[in-house]
Amino acid sequence: MRLLPPAGLAIACLAALPAQAHFQQIIPLADVLPDGGPVTIDLTFTHPVERGPVMEMARPARFGMLAQGAVRDLLPALTPAPIDGMQAWTATTDLTEPGAAIFFVAPQPYWEPAEGKMIVHYAKVVVDGFASGEGWDALVGLPVEIEPLSRPNGLWTGNLFTGIVRRDGAPVPFAEIEVEFINDGSVIPPNDDFITQVIKADANGTFSYAMPRAGWWGFAALTEAERTMTAPDGREVPVEEGGLIWVKATDMGAE
Repeated sequence: MRLLPPAGLAIACLAALPAQAHFQQIIPLADVLPDGGPVTIDLTFTHPVERGPVMEMARPARFGMLAQGAVRDLLPALTPAPIDGMQAWTATTDLTEPGAAIFFVAPQPYWEPAEGKMIVHYAKVVVDGFASGEGWDALVGLPVEIEPLSRPNGLWTGNLFTGIVRRDGAPVPFAEIEVEFINDGSVIPPNDDFITQVIKADANGTFSYAMPRAGWWGFAALTEAERTMTAPDGREVPVEEGGLIWVKATDMGAE
């Protein structure tokens, strides 16, 4: 049996480890504001089911809100909100009109040495102002984006969430979607397969998933960009572009 040198052993051990799913979180304090008013949005780059580790998140390239057909730049409203010594962000804004407010973030590229690629995950979440039930299916126009076919507000636990994965506006056939929920620590996955659920879209880019537990669920459609980026060591490397949407499931009888 040939013994691996220390460097080779380190590489082999790294390859044997399960890849952690990175999720760009964009989480409001509530998904419906029956009376409108202020809403706080927290931005964190982390591993939701495993409750970390939190990764350093540079100030986003874009952060805004689509409402009433217009995009509002919210980047000036962002303030640092470090978690576990890593940079994260928060912002508060007022919803003064009925209708969906679609908050979105385009983060700076993140270098993932374990996977040898740059990661850019465009994420969004829908907050319904004054419980209007309107405007929730509008598209921001992100490079990779999930178009909801189920209204992402007012979902009961167990409801089926359905969406279409789009890249540059066109459906992505058989796109892979990773699914995780924000774990409060009460769920211990039996093994690594339970940490990240994986589903595939159909030939029309459409997927569905029934959320079995109350809380925030993230759907991350992953694609490989046609362009490359420069890694910190100067190499040209592939780019993983993700389109994420966060939706909240609520138990019947819960406040």
